[in-house]
Amino acid sequence: MSSRQRNEVREPLVHLTKRASTSPARAWAIRAIAIFLGLLVCGIVAFLLIEKLQQNPGKIGDFYYTFIRGSFSTNRKLWKFLKNTAILLCISLALTPAFRMRFWNIGGEGQTLTGVLGSIAVAFYLGGKVPEWLLLILMLFAALASGMLWGLIPAVFKARWGTNETLFTLMMNYVATFLVSYFLVIWVPSGSSSLGKLKYGKLPQIYNEHLLIVLIILALTIGLYIYLNYTKHGYEISVVGESVRTAQYVGINERKVIIRTMILSGALCGLAGYLIAAGADQTVTTNSAGGQGFTGILVAWLGKFNPLIMILTAALIQLLNQGAGQISQDFSVNNALPNVIVGIVLFFIIGAEFFISYEIHFRGHGRREAERRTVK
Repeated sequence: MSSRQRNEVREPLVHLTKRASTSPARAWAIRAIAIFLGLLVCGIVAFLLIEKLQQNPGKIGDFYYTFIRGSFSTNRKLWKFLKNTAILLCISLALTPAFRMRFWNIGGEGQTLTGVLGSIAVAFYLGGKVPEWLLLILMLFAALASGMLWGLIPAVFKARWGTNETLFTLMMNYVATFLVSYFLVIWVPSGSSSLGKLKYGKLPQIYNEHLLIVLIILALTIGLYIYLNYTKHGYEISVVGESVRTAQYVGINERKVIIRTMILSGALCGLAGYLIAAGADQTVTTNSAGGQGFTGILVAWLGKFNPLIMILTAALIQLLNQGAGQISQDFSVNNALPNVIVGIVLFFIIGAEFFISYEIHFRGHGRREAERRTVK
């Protein structure tokens, strides 16, 4: 082998480059294509696994229509869709300030669960002993305080001793679950650990029992958007997230910002817990948060931590969840299949974000680019 051949750098068959920028229209077009491809693959998987579709392939249109029917076919399903979207959005909003600060708060599940526990504890001990309006206010304060405490603990450790917030907040989720189990053992002497719906502590109904929840979250979304983009606190969060050294150079106390932001994050998770407790369930179980603390991370990330865009991403996730549940019911399939369908669509959506940020090149791209520049 000659020295020239040894020194020659062979271009790889496939390589990636980071895009300098992608226009919003192109980014949304890539996302739309990803959703279309995801649904297409879901149809193929469903055809292979659902016996009813194999016997009558013409029913494949019903499969896609079921996604819509799951959320909008009746008034009850529509309000359920709006309520679940609102609560998921609330948890996503709670996580957003911390994520903008590059504080990886994985503890939304535990912070929401302690909010539910704090609300129900007040209703359990004071229900019927104080006026209903006062009980609802006390439940709200208990939920906010519980969520704030669960967010404050990892924030203090991070600010003072530089602990890993990802592991810390994740472990706090398990502590919150065991805390709920402990109180259920105390509150339910029969040992069933099933508290049942409480008689007191129910949010008032305005037109529909879920409308108040939706209005509260809409107001919260607008308020948080203004807070993050047009206030001094929001600016400090962005600076700390970009570079701690820059924040220190311009005189921002990053420890104070971390603790203050996590108090806000925990309080908003506590608010979500209050809405679950007083607006929906009126009880608490170890599954009251229902995994939404983790799903909220996906919603916030897909929405690029923009509260207004997160309305769309939360609605999309909820649409998929309810549509998948309807598929399980209409086609009499195992409950695992809907989760597979939702997972496939989410996989394609997440993959789209990769292709928005990176571009794939095949061998010969560099030579063609050089020739194009020469021609110019």
